[in-house]
Amino acid sequence: MKKMLFIVNPCAGTRRANRYMTDIISIFNRAGYIVLTHVTERSGDGTVIARKLASQVDVVACCGGDGTFNEVLNGILLSGVDVPIGYIPAGSTNDFSTSLKLPTNILQAARNIAEGTPHVYDVGRFNDRYFSYVASFGAFTRSSYSTPQSVKNALGHTAYILDGIQELSQIRKIHARLEVDTGIIEDDFLFGAISNSTSIGGILTLDPKQVNMSDGKFEVLLVRAPKDLLELPECIRALQTQKYNCSMITFLSTTHVRVTGGKDLVWTLDGEKADWQKTVDIQNINHAIRLLQKG
Repeated sequence: MKKMLFIVNPCAGTRRANRYMTDIISIFNRAGYIVLTHVTERSGDGTVIARKLASQVDVVACCGGDGTFNEVLNGILLSGVDVPIGYIPAGSTNDFSTSLKLPTNILQAARNIAEGTPHVYDVGRFNDRYFSYVASFGAFTRSSYSTPQSVKNALGHTAYILDGIQELSQIRKIHARLEVDTGIIEDDFLFGAISNSTSIGGILTLDPKQVNMSDGKFEVLLVRAPKDLLELPECIRALQTQKYNCSMITFLSTTHVRVTGGKDLVWTLDGEKADWQKTVDIQNINHAIRLLQKG
């Protein structure tokens, strides 16, 4: 019998996955797994338990949102163990799973883990932390970690949109210096994202033709602070149409980003707040994880 560590966040999303726990574990049992289940109680639990037990199992699976997957990802990579990961997306937004077209049906997602094969993907390293799909700063990033869980549960993805709209009135320009493969970019920005995803915060999307999640490169999207209000409509149209030929937008691919900024440069990693650091080195770790998928 194979062994599986199954990490569950019972508060994720609208808690809809909780009523399927017996069925999920039954699916894993029928696939030949002895399942060790751990229910998280506080932030960081997923990292601790994954790091501690990854070497003792054949698969580490998790059920929750992007934050839960981020914790499990960090635990596995910090353990140094190359173990396949299974993911049942059950959060409010699920950017990472949307990019990979993972099933939104809870039981189908479990079956895909049980019947799937490992597919390799890149991850990002943010100084000494890892992220699965995005490190971002500026407009809208605050809403991903400041929106109360109760509001997320009640409104789901809509909570991010509503909080993001409220944030528009509080947008401040952020001065940052970015060193990328092709040179240096320094300016005042409204928003910046270093991503490996087609969906960012459920608000911005990238053309799937421009994103390869296992090519060793990030996509960098920077929105410069407008010089006047006449620039804003052009910027909004560019973001909506995914045609980033606007003077306010910089869009490029790179393997590495070094970012320097002041105290107003607040980061989120996969929607979770990161501690402030004046300078961060962000590296693409090519083929860092093996995710169980069907097809």
